[in-house]
Amino acid sequence: MSFRTLGVLAAVTSLLAMAGCGSPAAPVGDPAEAHPAASSGPSAAVPGTPTESVPTRPNIVFVLVDDLSMNLVQYMPNVQKMQRDGTTFTNYTVTDSLCCPSRASILKGQFPHNTGIVKNHGSDGGFRLFNSRGQEKSTIATDLKAAGYRTAFLGKYLNEYFPKKTMGTGKPYVPPGWDQWFGGGNAYDNFDYDLNENGQVKRYGKKPQDYLTDVIAGKAANFISTTAATGQPFMVEVSTYTPHSPYTPAPRDEKLFPGLKAPRTAAYDKVPVGSSWLPPNLKLTKDQAQRVDEEFRKRVQSVQSVDRMVGTLRDTLAKSGVAGDTVVIFSSDNGYHMGEYALPSGKQTAFDTDVNVPLIVAGHGVGAGRSVSSVVANIDLRPTFTDLAGAPPSPECDGRSFKALLSEDAPADWRHATLIEHHDPATDPKDPDFQYDSKNIPPSYDAMRTERFTYIEYVDGTREYFDRKTDPYMLTNLVGTLAPARLAELTTALHGMATCVGADACGKASRAIS
Repeated sequence: MSFRTLGVLAAVTSLLAMAGCGSPAAPVGDPAEAHPAASSGPSAAVPGTPTESVPTRPNIVFVLVDDLSMNLVQYMPNVQKMQRDGTTFTNYTVTDSLCCPSRASILKGQFPHNTGIVKNHGSDGGFRLFNSRGQEKSTIATDLKAAGYRTAFLGKYLNEYFPKKTMGTGKPYVPPGWDQWFGGGNAYDNFDYDLNENGQVKRYGKKPQDYLTDVIAGKAANFISTTAATGQPFMVEVSTYTPHSPYTPAPRDEKLFPGLKAPRTAAYDKVPVGSSWLPPNLKLTKDQAQRVDEEFRKRVQSVQSVDRMVGTLRDTLAKSGVAGDTVVIFSSDNGYHMGEYALPSGKQTAFDTDVNVPLIVAGHGVGAGRSVSSVVANIDLRPTFTDLAGAPPSPECDGRSFKALLSEDAPADWRHATLIEHHDPATDPKDPDFQYDSKNIPPSYDAMRTERFTYIEYVDGTREYFDRKTDPYMLTNLVGTLAPARLAELTTALHGMATCVGADACGKASRAIS
């Protein structure tokens, strides 16, 4: 099928879908029966050149991984290939280094103070609160479906989502906006789990072919190939549980990287001078250091399956003839520290190990081999997706499309800072992100992060300021050296961001400091 024909079909399908006349979704097969071959890298593909004036609305493939820190990318050749082929955002920041608040921000394009999701479960977080507040009525999925895209979700959704729950619908619940749904629940081990497959729950066991990352990779590849054949634009989110603890690698990877240890950076086993919450004499115990090394090795092993998935999906796009008409996004819900700042494995802090995570984009309209330092946040994904789809952003979004940054310099009015909010830390042993070592849990805080510095205000009134240009590992708290006027300016700007609502107000607040 020619590019011209595909473009016309996509435009007609989009108009029909927006009029409520969309054709039914084609079925997706079971990859447990036919997995695509693993790939060492995507096949080369030359982007098509449109011959008609039909606007190009690229397909979107969004790979979201769980707890993937920057230091794992060096072990992922297919992701590194994406970097060479596309654009890497070096100052991409999550709104909270905690799974559910961050994922809610991605779905809604809003800060946690506007989603109301500040924890993984309970009265102030989790899927049940997200659902009960009607948050799912307007998300990335509903936006793209309304724009005529065929949509699919595979893997981890929000904490407290379970495949068998009906949420009052009378059958296993599928959130609105998704044409194809393969949602898991508490499947962190990647074996012995359920998937809600379009309203039918299927059980997977302990066989190598049941490994969850491989299963959803195969289903996503099938969705891509079947949808590409129809000419309808599509958006698919593939959301792994990997490499979240217990860091289970695929069986074929569990003996790789023997002897590998966690990186000994300048921050390893060192408490920042003047830390507001870490004891100055804190040190890792021998057992903690050994466990960190073992866990880091398992994390590197486990992301091999994610990396193969990235290669498989890009190969599938090329074989389906749509690689040049697709934008592929790779990112994580939050980062992870492993020995840095004398802390055992964990997250939730405002250190870059936890909040500055990979964002790599390749494909249609994306400049190759580019590195962008502009401050971008996970609240920007939703408006970027709608911008790519040729649709206006939802008025509820706090974020802003970064589509222009994929090939150009940032506009003059781009934000100077972004907000990090972390409240009511994960201290419940039932929480999958529970920190077994209490020293891993910072007090609640609000923080702002610019290209140059990070400023943090804790709930107990203490503050920290790190100049990351001169102190990239954030080892010296300089707040005591700041003039009172500068501190007042920082506090005012942070308060403005921590209370803003909507893209205009949040954009203005983000430019109030430099």
